[in-house]
Order: sequence, then structure tokens, then C-alpha cells
Amino acid sequence: MTKLVDAEGSILDRILDDTFTIWHDGLSRHAYGRFYAAQVATAWGRTHLRRLALMDGDEVLASAKLYRFEAVLDGQPVQVAGIGAVFTTPAARGRGAARELIDRLLEGAAADGADVALLFSEIGPGYYARLGFEPIATVDRQLRVIESTRYGAPMTMVRGGDDRDLKDIVALGATRAEPFRFHLSRDRDLVQFAIARKRLNAGLGAPGLRVVHFFIAEEGASAVAYVVIGVRDNQWTIEELGDRDPGGARAGAMLQALIAREPAETRPSITAWLPDRFLPPQITVIGEKPSAEVMMIRALSDRARGQLTPPLSPSDVCYWHGDVF
Repeated sequence: MTKLVDAEGSILDRILDDTFTIWHDGLSRHAYGRFYAAQVATAWGRTHLRRLALMDGDEVLASAKLYRFEAVLDGQPVQVAGIGAVFTTPAARGRGAARELIDRLLEGAAADGADVALLFSEIGPGYYARLGFEPIATVDRQLRVIESTRYGAPMTMVRGGDDRDLKDIVALGATRAEPFRFHLSRDRDLVQFAIARKRLNAGLGAPGLRVVHFFIAEEGASAVAYVVIGVRDNQWTIEELGDRDPGGARAGAMLQALIAREPAETRPSITAWLPDRFLPPQITVIGEKPSAEVMMIRALSDRARGQLTPPLSPSDVCYWHGDVF
């Protein structure tokens, strides 16, 4: 008979050994283990992130991460069960282990009060659609930052961000997300977790493989705009972006300032998930393509089933790339 257990000790080591070849993202096996351990050790991770394994005796059949988020759906607070890193061990494939694992995770999450389940599929929507999940189309937008013909930096004071800015970032994010039907409730610990995860991934990798930038524009003693950028080769990914100005002018000016730091350099390719109707005036969208990670959602409570009929459209959702799990 199978059982669902927290993945710890030797069980966790076996899971990390098996999943390393798929999700190492340039880390060594040792760094890959440290990366997960460091996430679980954060203030948010200690209470909101677990890894579970479906076992048959001593055999690991399948495993997954289970996240617990607070969110808002149609103006009402909801609990979200996030499912990530679903993996079936090679010897157990074709036996329905992943489906059993997901069914049991969702059953337990619903019993604990979760209203919806959320995941990001790297294998397309088909498999999870058969498990009752509905896709929400997400789009990678390729951006160009409009520059001065003199290639100078705008008069915007930009500094590195740190923990003192998190309170302001939470407030900026709440204002930005409020008009949307569905968004995470990003408190200080979750914002810190999202930024720390990107920094850890960069810091544990090979020197120069990737870099994470976290910058703030401030007025007085408060952050009024910010940006988190992941850099790999000449590719920039805007992980999240915020601005007290609804039009995003300060955030756009920050990007102009960052671009202008190296006027002789080849300009980076920039991609982002931008919330609907949010485009700083200094940014032009030059291309779009469907995201590799397909956002999918499933109702777990009666209340959420009513709210998700009809399903959410892309314009209903505010979700930053930095919160993908």
C-alpha cells in the first residue's frame, strides 16, 4: 500500500539525485541540494513550502513540492495550493504514480482549507487538463527600452535594494494587483523569498553564469519604484517590477538608467510578464510568444468553482515571473 510522506533525509537525497539531471539549471549536485535547503530555511519557506513523496514500502514512486499561498480571487481572500516539481521515478513510470500523488496532494490541501490549486506546466496543458486544471495563457513579452539619442542616463537616482525596502514593495505590489480578478497576496516574507530564491540560484551557480539585479528608486526615505532582473548571457528577464506611479514612469526611467550604464555594450534582449494595461512609457513591446511555463488552475472549494466559471482570462490575472514555482 502506498503512503504520502514528507521528503526528508535519505528520501530527499534520492529525490534530489533523480531530479538533478532535469532541473539543475547549471548548478552542481551539491549546490542543487543547498539551493533547496536554503529556500526551505527562509521565513516564508519554513511555513509555506514542503516536498512530499509517494512511497511504496521503501521505494519512492513520485514526488512534488507543495506551496501554500494566500491570494485574492474576485476581491475575496483565498488559499492556494501550489504544486511544483512533479516527478515520477523511472522505475515507476506508466503506473499512475504521478496522478495518485497529485490527487492525494489536492485532497489533503482541500481538507486544509485550500480553495484553488495552481501549477506551471513545462509539458504543455494536456496532462494536467485531464486532471481538471484549466490553462491561463501567459505571454513572454519582448521589450525594448527607449533611449535618448545622446545615450545618456535620465536624472533618476537608483540604488541597490535591500530588506528595508520590502515594506514599500509590498504596498506597491498591492496597489498594482488590486484591479485584477486573481493575484497573490504578497507579504514581506513572500517578497523576500522570491528575491532570495533568484539570488541563491545565481550565487550557487558557476561564476558569471547568471546575475540578479535588485534596484530601487526612492523619494525621501521610501522606495517609489523597483525592479528585479535576472541576467544570463545577454538575456534580461524582468522578474518583477513596481511603481507608485500607475503609468510606471519611474520604473521605466530606472530601466533607462540601467541600460545607459554601459553605452558601448550590445543591448540586452529583455523579456517580462507584464500585467495587462501596465506598460511604462519608456518601454516598447517588440514581440510576444506563449510562455514555456503554462499557468494552470483548478478549483478545490465550492466557492472557487463558482468564481472560476467562466475560467480566468489572461487579462484577469496579475502574476510576476519571479513567483513562478
